[in-house]
Amino acid sequence: MAFNKIWYTVAFGLLLPFSYAHTDFFTSIGHMTDLINTEKDLVVSLKDYIKAEESKLEQIKKWAEKLDQLTDTATKDPEGFLGHPVNAFKLMKRLNTEWGELESLVLKDMSDGFISNMTIQRQFFPNDEDQTGAAKALLRLQDTYNLDTDTLSRGNLPGVKHKSFLTAEDCFELGKIAYTEADYYHTELWMEQALKQLDEGEVSSADKVYILDYLSYAVYQQGDLGKAMTLTKRLLELDPEHQRANGNMKYFEYIMAKEKEANKSSTDSEDQMEKETEVKKKDYLPERRKYEMLCRGEGLKMTPRRQKRLFCRYYDGNRNPRYILGPVKQEDEWDKPRIVRFLDIISDEEIETVKELAKPRLSRATVHDPETGKLTTAHYRVSKSAWLSGYESPVVSRINTRIQDLTGLDVSTAEELQVANYGVGGQYEPHFDFGRVSPVLCLHLFLLHKRCLSLFQVANYGVGGQYEPHFDFARANEPDAFKELGTGNRIATWLFYMSDVSAGGATVFPEVGASVWPKKGTAVFWYNLFPSGEGDYSTRHAACPVLVGNKWVSNKWLHERGQEFRRPCTLSELE
Repeated sequence: MAFNKIWYTVAFGLLLPFSYAHTDFFTSIGHMTDLINTEKDLVVSLKDYIKAEESKLEQIKKWAEKLDQLTDTATKDPEGFLGHPVNAFKLMKRLNTEWGELESLVLKDMSDGFISNMTIQRQFFPNDEDQTGAAKALLRLQDTYNLDTDTLSRGNLPGVKHKSFLTAEDCFELGKIAYTEADYYHTELWMEQALKQLDEGEVSSADKVYILDYLSYAVYQQGDLGKAMTLTKRLLELDPEHQRANGNMKYFEYIMAKEKEANKSSTDSEDQMEKETEVKKKDYLPERRKYEMLCRGEGLKMTPRRQKRLFCRYYDGNRNPRYILGPVKQEDEWDKPRIVRFLDIISDEEIETVKELAKPRLSRATVHDPETGKLTTAHYRVSKSAWLSGYESPVVSRINTRIQDLTGLDVSTAEELQVANYGVGGQYEPHFDFGRVSPVLCLHLFLLHKRCLSLFQVANYGVGGQYEPHFDFARANEPDAFKELGTGNRIATWLFYMSDVSAGGATVFPEVGASVWPKKGTAVFWYNLFPSGEGDYSTRHAACPVLVGNKWVSNKWLHERGQEFRRPCTLSELE
């Protein structure tokens, strides 16, 4: 349409002087000869317009052919396709950015049907926040699983079904997003990758000058002045008149000169102090690092002596009539806290039913605000979840009964089944799931017993989906998150795995070094509270981001009320 306007402007610009100044062209051949020249110019403009339109249509045709192949592959296995984090990021990028660029290219020169359909569909497209979120997810996966940019860019991830790669322009986009977040570490990594791919001969719209501009500044911000100067010199070789680069070079030279003077006056004792500080930094292992190591299958391992105490068994739910003749398979995953896994505990048919019930209701997951006690969204919990009640479906009711039979706990005061799906790079950082623990007696809990509806939670982990280290009880300084329920604290957690995951997606306990890996049809169970009602802080756990694949889980949080005689108090607070 833009070209159309130019064409009409040229056309009418040439015609208007004659039409307004001379309305009687037939009276003068001389004037008519001028019109011949005008028409000639119009024909030239028309040919240019046709050429531009043909070129544009050729671009659109190539785009359509490429997207036709891509969508044909993707629609055959949507979850498997989006299980590759690069595919998920590029989907966000295409729908938020590239389709908009195509719309600007096409405008009304195509059929009205396309434009009207595009306008309607556009309101349902991802926005800038989605594209940025997907980019951050890739960076998070990169850190968690120690992936270098070349591996991620080329899509060389374990267990991928639909291999995809990042172009230099994609890498540049990731670097820019990191830059806007003042994340200069990832800015450097991805700008260098973009530059590398361009140096290798990749044809791209990405400009080396722009890349070097971002890269040199990111390197400088991280304190590598020498490298920043080298990159700036390379930029100036490409664009000697680059104003900012020339200014930066003078500034870098000034800083370099000052540092040389400062180094001359530095003492050996100061150097020794710096070395000691570095040693201390290396010795310090924050929770985040422990969590990431466990996600990669590294970190603390159980001693052989402790491993010998772990067993597999057939379990009848303490002689529950339903399981005496058909006991379930149970195996120990960890000793302290005791984590057990039930095998073949939920069928594929039940899983599909739960997922179908949950999908229409999936919405952004929330957390309890530690100051207000109210539910709110948070950057450290990126997922969608839905809640299913037992009365809605015989399948959910049957699952609730199964949990009660095998745990021996009353599910009438439990929360609904929660189904959750973590998106690309989805996460839930370290937290507790139990609420503020009050020093109340077991008898007092019994007297205050109130009955609640049975609750059940299901979750679906998408690409990069994760649930970072957390407790299934809230932090001690939070308001009582479950006061309104009247059912006491979350005494235990039951977690179903409703899908296999090609890579990543483990449930990890950074306090003790345990890693529990997802396996479809199984469930894990542990107590969040000691029999005394005090919180077991060793149950701090998290769901690692899904590197490749899709992770669906559903969990049931059981509460204290109703368990007074099922799990009585002991004489010791921490027994």
